[in-house]
Amino acid sequence: QVQLVESGGGLVQAGGSLRLSCAASGSIFSINAMGWYRQAPGKQRELVARVTRNGDTVTADSVNGRCTISRDNAWTTVYLQMNSLKPEDTAVYYCNIDSIRGVYWGQGTQVTVSS
Repeated sequence: QVQLVESGGGLVQAGGSLRLSCAASGSIFSINAMGWYRQAPGKQRELVARVTRNGDTVTADSVNGRCTISRDNAWTTVYLQMNSLKPEDTAVYYCNIDSIRGVYWGQGTQVTVSS
């Protein structure tokens, strides 16, 4: 069974920073990509950033230049460094693993940015 556990969310003032972490455990094989998505109230879940097996990264335009995704060498932990946070970044942030055996999601961590 695969488990993804996010941490690092919280309440921060606009302009502040947060670093999200996602620890993966279980039988995960052949990871294609690890990423972060977010979902704000009343909105669809959207990609924030993603890193592929080849090392390519994709970052949403809305956070480009403010957010950086990284991972450990063992592909067991993925991070999202978020700087210059804005109120519109408020959402539940979900960790995601795309593997040959399927797609897995964490339970989400709340990020709230106050103005």
